Amino acid sequence: MFSIIQAAGWPIWPLMFCSVVGLALIIERFVNLKASKVLPPQLLDEAIMVSRGGVPSPDVVSQLEQNSVFGEVLASGFRTLNNDPRATEADLRASLEGAGRLAGAKLQRYLGALATIASAAPLLGLLGTVIGMIDIFGSQGSDGGMGTVPGGGNPAVLAHGISVALYNTAFGLMVAIPTLIFWRYFRARVDEYLLGMEVASERFARHLAGLRR
Repeated sequence: MFSIIQAAGWPIWPLMFCSVVGLALIIERFVNLKASKVLPPQLLDEAIMVSRGGVPSPDVVSQLEQNSVFGEVLASGFRTLNNDPRATEADLRASLEGAGRLAGAKLQRYLGALATIASAAPLLGLLGTVIGMIDIFGSQGSDGGMGTVPGGGNPAVLAHGISVALYNTAFGLMVAIPTLIFWRYFRARVDEYLLGMEVASERFARHLAGLRR
């Protein structure tokens, strides 16, 4: 592996950095986009059950908020009703929608960075290719003599230029393709969570409206 990095030259180092950052972001998103941390299946039913007799205590609301991302949305509805027991249904919906937008921003965290890496990696590979081609043409223009091929051009420099060009192109694609795949996967997963939270929040808003005094 180290010999490949040496053969690819300095242009591969930005790609190595992108690959490390991309891998770290992919692992982070896998950990934090689990259903149990975002939208637990039974959380809405449990929240409705504990509030059938009225708005739960602040301690219960705090536990709900710490449960998951969707728990933060539900907790915002309870807090609105705690602060103003006569809050209108429009106020409750506005509170849930505001919390939902914050939840959406939290779920989409780092996806922009993944998209940037997926877009930039092929360009960095192309940069390495251009640099390798410059080395090749530079060797072709060198004076003939000992260690040169007929017609000019040092074979060692030629080989190095070809290595830089090919290795950087290949590595750029190796970084970009899986990063793009995971970015699209996480985007689809986030969209699915947001749709689920929107539907559940609509049901929860009707429940909260029934708790008003």
